[in-house]
Order: sequence, then C-alpha cells, then structure tokens
Amino acid sequence: MTNVQGQPQTAGAKADFDAVIIGAGFSGMYMLHSLRDKLDLNVTVLEAGDGVGGTWYWNRYPGARCDSDSYIYCYTFDKNLLQEWNWSERYPEQDEILRYLEHCAERFDLKPDIQFGKRVVEVVLDDDTELWTVRTDKGDAVTARFVIPAVGALSTANMPPIKGLSSFAGKCYHTSQWPHDGVDFTAKRVGVIGTGATAVQAIPEIAQQAKHLTVFQRTPNFCVPARNGRVDPEVTRARKADYDGIRQRIKDSFFGFDLNFIPKAVLETTPEEREQEFDRMWDAGGFAFWLANYQDMFFSKEANDVIADYLKRKIRSIVNDPVTADKLTPKTYPYGTKRQPLDTNYFETFNKKNVALVDASTDGTIEEITPNGIRAGGREYPLDIIVVATGFDAMTGPLKNLGIKGRGGRPLAQEWEDGPQTYLGLAIAGYPNLFTITGPQSPSVLSNMPVSIEQHVEWITECIAHMRRNKLTTIEASPQAQDAWGAHVAEVVNSTLMPGTNSWYMGANIEGKPRRFLPYLGPEGVGGYRRKCAEVAENGYEGFVFTSQGQGGTVHTIAAE
Repeated sequence: MTNVQGQPQTAGAKADFDAVIIGAGFSGMYMLHSLRDKLDLNVTVLEAGDGVGGTWYWNRYPGARCDSDSYIYCYTFDKNLLQEWNWSERYPEQDEILRYLEHCAERFDLKPDIQFGKRVVEVVLDDDTELWTVRTDKGDAVTARFVIPAVGALSTANMPPIKGLSSFAGKCYHTSQWPHDGVDFTAKRVGVIGTGATAVQAIPEIAQQAKHLTVFQRTPNFCVPARNGRVDPEVTRARKADYDGIRQRIKDSFFGFDLNFIPKAVLETTPEEREQEFDRMWDAGGFAFWLANYQDMFFSKEANDVIADYLKRKIRSIVNDPVTADKLTPKTYPYGTKRQPLDTNYFETFNKKNVALVDASTDGTIEEITPNGIRAGGREYPLDIIVVATGFDAMTGPLKNLGIKGRGGRPLAQEWEDGPQTYLGLAIAGYPNLFTITGPQSPSVLSNMPVSIEQHVEWITECIAHMRRNKLTTIEASPQAQDAWGAHVAEVVNSTLMPGTNSWYMGANIEGKPRRFLPYLGPEGVGGYRRKCAEVAENGYEGFVFTSQGQGGTVHTIAAE
C-alpha cells in the first residue's frame, strides 16, 4: 500500500491531516474551529465553492431567506458574538446570512485552513493503515485519520428527468445553482416548476418583475405567513439579555426553536377556543402553526383535519378565483407531514393578472420541454426563462455523491441502496473515523439547523478528545447498534402520520429512491436526542467499536456495548 506521494505506508503511518472536513457552511466552519482551536488538531476543509456559506453560498434565488427566526438561526457557542451581531429582520435574506458567516470566518480566522474551489469526488479507506484518502476534482489527494462530511442535508440538487430539457432555447436555472450576478426577468415570460418552500419564496418576487409567470404545480402546499419585518429594538435587547435562557430552551426543545406544543388535544377544545388559537398563530406568523400547535396534530388524522380545515379556509379567503383556490388547496395528505413553507404574499400572487397556475391533477402533467417552452396536458406554454424549483436529493444524496468507500472498498452508495443505515445519524458501521454532521436518522432537517449542528460538532469533538486521551485509533458504529437505531427511528415515525405522505422526508421526490423516513422524529425531539447522545458517551460510547494500537503494531478491538 502506498500513500499519496507514492511512499510505502505501514500501520500507524502519519496522515497529512488529523482530520479533513468536507464543506464550509455552518457545520464545517464550526467543526474546523472546534477541532483546531479546542483540540489543536491539524485540520483542513475542502469546499467546492469559492467562499464560505454552504447553503447560503449557493442558494441566491429571488426571495431566498431563512425561515427560522434570526435570533436563533446563528451560532450560540460564543457569547460575545451573540451580543455583537445585529440582524436587520426577523428572517434575514440570503446575502445577510452570508455576510454573517463571512464575519464568523474572519472572526475565528478560519479561511487559512479552508481550500476553496475543490469538490470532493472520492473518500477511500485504506484497510491496512486505517487512514482515509480524500480526492478532489482538482487532482488533490490527502490522507487523514478522521473524515467529517459537513455537506448539509439539502445540497444535492434534484434536476427531474424531464424530456427535452436540453432543447430549450431560452435560459434555464435551478434555484440551488443560481447565477451570482442574478437574473433579470423584466419583460420575460417565466415558468416555475415546483411549489415547495423554495418556490413559495421565489414566485412572489419573480411575479413582480416578469411580464408573465406560469407556475407548474404537482402538489399544492399548506403555507402559513412569515410576517417578516424589522424587529422591535426592545425585543432585541430583551433577547440579548436572555441568551443563556434562550440557548438552554432551544437545546431542550422538540424542534430546536423557542416554541412548544400546546399541551392538550385539539379534539378536547371547543371550536371557539381553537379558532382563537389558530388566529393567534396565523397572525404571529412563522413556524408556530407547524411546531407549536396542538400536540395531537401529528398523530390523529381527525385532529389533523381540524387544523388543516382552518388553513384551507384561509386559502379560499385569500385567492379570488374559486377554481385557482381549489387547485392551491392540498387534498391528498395531512397538514404538517411535508416541509412547512413560510410565505410572503404567495397566495395573493395568484390574484395577479400576469400569473397563471397549471396544476398536474387538473390541467395535466408536464410532458416535455420544447425549444419554445413547456408542454403540459397537451398544451404548449411559451417561455423565455424556466426556473426549476424541484428541491434536493435530501440527506442521503450529498453523502452518496462523495464516493465514500469503507472497509473492503465497500461503497456507501451501495451500502445505502435500500436506505440509510447509521447509528444516531453520526456514524456508520464499516466506516471507521467517519462522522456525519446532521446525517440521516438524526433530527437534522426537522430542527432549527444551527442547534443540531452545534450539538453534533460538540459531540464529535468530545469523542475525538476521548479517543486521544485513551490512545484509541478508530471508532465506528457496531452493526447491532446501527440496526437497533434504525428500528427505533422507524418505530417512532410509524406512530405518526408522516409515512403516509409522499414527501422528500420519505425520499418520495426522487425517482427510484427507497421509501424511508430520512430524519429522526424522536419521542422528545431535539432535546431527547441530545440527552440520548450524551448518555451514549457517558456509558463509554455504548454501541461503538474502538481499536487501539498496541506495542509492536498490535491492533486491539474494544466493543463498548
């Protein structure tokens, strides 16, 4: 076996780096800071983009903004940073979040250890040396003891295989690969494919500029208002004074927000009482309607119908044309089982004369893209620009695209042919010293992401510190613990309404993708999951298998069962 410079390698060979991190978004930046500055490890970050930001570097479509409140959509590990940074709005736009992450990169001097413009194409374990070799599209090859993909759950674009896409004579853009200098829609006929959370943000913005906008909808969405705007300075001061409390509350909460379910069943309320609660949440805006509603919403179809009926009535009251309103009203799945979009004038946009809705169930599905536009239901819609807002190959796609090969050269993409298999969403049996930040089968996309990111980064950091203190060489999930965790993830979600919906949570948006619930909807949410991970560590990393390097190169295996 040889290393990347062509010199012979032996067991215990020195790696180029202690750790390689893949991705320089929220998670990769904090992981670098934590390993480098807390453990004094030799770390590098490989980033495909030309700057930091991850999601916020790539997604620059019109209307792109965060839909978690800005005061909790940020790093909380540095108290001074919390006090010094001031957000301009309740939900900051993409460029402001990117400025924040650029500020953090400068503040913690991260850029010298980030290699920009290098996309990882292969991550291969050497069974003899227990080192990983990481290769990029620029021909780089480095070795490391630890590899930590920080690639995000929503970073691999889903470009649907629509017939004739390459024949289109106009311009075509996927929302996650938006030109950095923007797109001018003035006097253009525009088609938007998709009505998910991204499209809900983009459609009202595009409609203000385009000559005509045609929205191609496959499945309508329940939307609730964002109620974005400037935050009262008194509210900001109160939050800054209470950041210790806020940090603890979001860490212990179900979804990583400063929100909690209403501790009663909606079916136990009077119609007047629940209507008052619904009005309160609707007027407040944000995720409260989704994540702080009555506690039986995700478990009882009868309870869910009561809540969904309120939102359907709202759609009909906002959209002037009854036929269009009916097309925009979800009918085939329970509320909350798809990702909740927050909107600003989304439904109102369909009252504009220059906006048309083409619904797959009533007007026909997209048959092909022609040189002149989109053909659906036997009719051609002439277009100058097509915006593809079809989302992502969520959670597993970004990891499978890295070309990871574990013990015996086993490709991760092959290992996960039938769906992801992990322990805690952090580690994978047969892939030693590989940690996945907010990976499949962790709360991840069902939470306020920075909360889950910080928890994973801090757990991984302490795990590696534990290994160094105890002279342990490798760590990986045991197959038994991995199987048990997968069964637990499935058991929990199967008690809810989630599996019955064709959502990207279930992998249903990707043709041929196994139908598995991808994140973790634990019985106590983010807080309960955090306590579970802490308990595993306190019990000597129960469910993991370690190896240690003994005298004369002897390898010892230690199971922490």
